[in-house]
Amino acid sequence: RVESNFKLGEIIMPLSLIGVGTLGFVEPIKNSRYEVRDFLNEWRGDHRVRVDDYLQYVPLASVYGLSLLGVEAKHNYVDRTLELATSYLALGAIVNGIKYTVREPRPDGSANNSFPSGHTATTFMGAELVRIEYGEEHPWLAVGAYTIATATGALRVYNNHHWLSDVIAGAGVGILSARIGYWLLPYTKRMMHRLTGCEIFVSPTASSTGAALNTVVRF
Repeated sequence: RVESNFKLGEIIMPLSLIGVGTLGFVEPIKNSRYEVRDFLNEWRGDHRVRVDDYLQYVPLASVYGLSLLGVEAKHNYVDRTLELATSYLALGAIVNGIKYTVREPRPDGSANNSFPSGHTATTFMGAELVRIEYGEEHPWLAVGAYTIATATGALRVYNNHHWLSDVIAGAGVGILSARIGYWLLPYTKRMMHRLTGCEIFVSPTASSTGAALNTVVRF
C-alpha cells in the first residue's frame, strides 16, 4: 500500500494566488494595469535587466547544488529527480494549457501568451522544492529561494514582459506544480521500481581525496 503525501490544506495558498491573478481580467483592475505599465515605461525608459532569464533557474539548481555543498536534503538524488520531473510535467501542462487557451497579450505587445508567467512559475516551483527538501532543517534556505523567486517575478513586470497578475498567478502555478511532484513521489517511485525492478539510492560523499557520488542499487 502506497501512502500519499497529499494534504488538503497545502492547496489553499497556490490556488489563492492563481485566483488573485485571474482578477486581472476583471474590468476595473484590467484597466488599471495599463496605467501601471505606462508609469513603469516612463520611469524605466529603455533600461532593462536581463538577469531574470537566468535567475529563474537558480532555485532549481539549488535543489541539487545544496547537497553538493553538504546540506542534507529530505530525499536522495533519484527521488528528487522524480519529484522534479513530475513537477515540470505538471507545470508545463498547466502553464501552456492556460497560455494558449486564454491568449492574453503581453504588455509590450510581443505575443499573446502572457498569462500566466512561465518564468515566475519555474522559479517558484524551484523555490517550493527547496523548501520541501531543506526548509524543515534550514528555513533560511527556503527564505533565500523564495526571495530569488520574488525578484524574478518582479523583473518580469519591470522588463515589461508580464502584467503583475501574470506573475501572481505564475507563482501559484509554480508552487502547486512542486507540490504535485511531492504528492505523487510515492507513486512515481513505485512506478520506477516496477519498470526497472530495482531501487536506486544516490548520495554525495566526501573524503580527503575529494567528493564523489555514492550509488546503491537494491533489487
